[in-house]
Amino acid sequence: MARLFLIVCSLVLSVSSVRAQENEKYAIKVASEDAIIETLYAVISGEKGEERNWELFRYLFKPESRLIPTVKGPDGVYNTQPMIPEDYIKAATDWFETTGFYEKEIFRKSESFGNITHLFSTYESFRNKDDKEPFMRGINSIQLLNDGDRWWVITIYWTPETESNPIPAQYLPKSN
Repeated sequence: MARLFLIVCSLVLSVSSVRAQENEKYAIKVASEDAIIETLYAVISGEKGEERNWELFRYLFKPESRLIPTVKGPDGVYNTQPMIPEDYIKAATDWFETTGFYEKEIFRKSESFGNITHLFSTYESFRNKDDKEPFMRGINSIQLLNDGDRWWVITIYWTPETESNPIPAQYLPKSN
């Protein structure tokens, strides 16, 4: 019985040690609203076949967080496809093997109350880092939580821009 207790204690300490190392390793990535959003876009971006840092990606989200793309069906009706972070990783990993993908935030509108923040983050997507024209644009509706120690992504709910659904001017950078 004592041996089992020592094994369990050892495992608990080992898991705690790994979590503490992750906290130290990634703390700066979740220290502010700007940092977590910058990290979110950076961690999914890369060349075709380039492995993403899924450990860091997971670190941004609470386990119960959701990523929710909207998809227009052949009948013209929009639906959602909610995923947990692990579902996104499974779906994206294969796609990133064959497709370069860089997503950049071009505009943000943020509103906060207490420890919660909602933001509309307008994005542009590129196949290569040096592309001048995006192949897609859209808006990510992102909900963040500050638990007193760090920021967490709770939800990302997004829709791409289409010809019939252009991004409104108030969510685009101002022209000089």
